Amino acid sequence: MAGRRDRSQQLRGSRIAIAILIGIFIGCVCAVMFPYGFFNSSSSLKVNERLSKSSDQVGSSACESPERVKMLKSDFVSLSEKNAELKKEVRELTEKLRLAEQGSDNARKQVLALGKQIKAGPFGTVKSLRTNPTILSDESINPRLAKILEEIAVDKEVIVALANANVKAMLEVQIASIKRVGITNYLVVALDDYIENFCKEKDVAYYKRDPDKDVDTVGKSGGNHAVSGLKFRVLREFLQLGYGVLLSDVDIVFLQNPFSHLYRDSDVESMSDGHNNHTAYGFNDVFDEPAMGWARYAHTMRIWVFNSGFFYLRPTIPSIELLDRVADRLSKAKVWDQAVFNEELFYPSHPNYTALHASKRVMDMYEFMNSKVLFKTVRKNHELKKKVKPVIVHVNYHPDKLNRMQAVVEFYVNGKQDALDSFPDGSE
Repeated sequence: MAGRRDRSQQLRGSRIAIAILIGIFIGCVCAVMFPYGFFNSSSSLKVNERLSKSSDQVGSSACESPERVKMLKSDFVSLSEKNAELKKEVRELTEKLRLAEQGSDNARKQVLALGKQIKAGPFGTVKSLRTNPTILSDESINPRLAKILEEIAVDKEVIVALANANVKAMLEVQIASIKRVGITNYLVVALDDYIENFCKEKDVAYYKRDPDKDVDTVGKSGGNHAVSGLKFRVLREFLQLGYGVLLSDVDIVFLQNPFSHLYRDSDVESMSDGHNNHTAYGFNDVFDEPAMGWARYAHTMRIWVFNSGFFYLRPTIPSIELLDRVADRLSKAKVWDQAVFNEELFYPSHPNYTALHASKRVMDMYEFMNSKVLFKTVRKNHELKKKVKPVIVHVNYHPDKLNRMQAVVEFYVNGKQDALDSFPDGSE
C-alpha cells in the first residue's frame, strides 16, 4: 500500500512538471510570435510600417513627462476654442451672405450693417433708430477739396453756396450777412472765373472744380434754377470727405449762425415751403366724395415740400444715395430739382420701386423762414414782427429777390421798421 501511494505521488509530480514545461514552451513560442502582446493590432496584423511607427510614437509619448502631457492638453484646448470661434464666424458670414443676396430683405440688411440684433424693451420705452452712422472719409476722392475743407470747416461742417456771374449781386448781399454774423465755415463753389475773382477780392473761401463739361456748360451760363440743380452732383464729394454740408442758395440772408439751431438727428434736415403749422409740419386732409355714400370721406396725409435751396446733409449713406438719385433723374429729363428732391424723400416703396430709406426733419418755419411766411404773415402780425428773429430768410417765393433781400437787411439788421411794408404779399 505504501508503494502504491509513493508511485501515485511520483506520477502526479511528473504531470505537474510536464505541465510547467509545456507552459514555458508555449510562453516562449508566444513571446517569439507576438513580441508586443496579443492586443496590439499594429503588430499582430502588421498592416503597414506607418501604423507600426505611429503606435511606437504613441507608446513613447505615453512615457513622456507629466509637464509635456499637460502642455499638449493645453494646446488641444486652445485649438478647440479657436476652431469653435472660426466655425461661429463662418456661420455668421454665411448668414450675412445669404441675407445680402436677398434683395427684397432691406430691413435685415440694414440690421446687419448697423450692428447686432436687440430685443424690444417694455411698452412705451422703444425708440427706433433715427441717426444713421456717418461714413468713413476718403480724402483720395478729392485731395484739393479735402485740404480746403480742413482749413475752413468747423466741427467737420461747412456752408456751401454755388454761384456764377448771373447771381453775383445776391451773392454779395449773402456774403455781407455771413461776415456780419461771424460765420467762418462758409465756402463758395465758383462756377466761373468771374466768381472766382470776386471771392478773391472779398477774401471769401472758394472752390473751383476741375473742368467738367456737363457741369461747366450749365454752371457758367445757367440761371438760378439751372445752377440750383447742379448742387446734387457737386455736394457728393463733400459728403464722401466726411463733412456735414449746409447747402444754401444765394437768395438767402443770414441773421444768425444756423449751426446753433440744427438737431443733427436725421440724414436730411430741410427748411419748408409751408407757411403755417399745417402746411409746414403735415396735416390730415379729408377728401370728400359724396357719390361713395357711407365711405364718402377719404383721409389723406399732406405736407408742403422741403425746400431744396436750404438743407443740411449728414455724411451718411442715405444722404449720398439721395444725391445720386436726384442727380441721375435730372440728367435724364428736364424736371424741377425741388420736385425730384421731395419725390425721392417722401415716395414710399411700391411695386417696381424701392424707396430711399433716409431719415428727415423739417426745420422750424419761423427760424428758417421762407419769404411767404415773412411777407404774408410775420410782417402783418405785430407780436410776431416784434418777437421773431429768424436765423435765415430765404426769398424763394418772390422774383424780385435782390430788393427783398436788401429790405430784410434793413428791417432786421438796421432796424428800419417800415422796410418790408412797400412789397406786395406775392409777385405783381
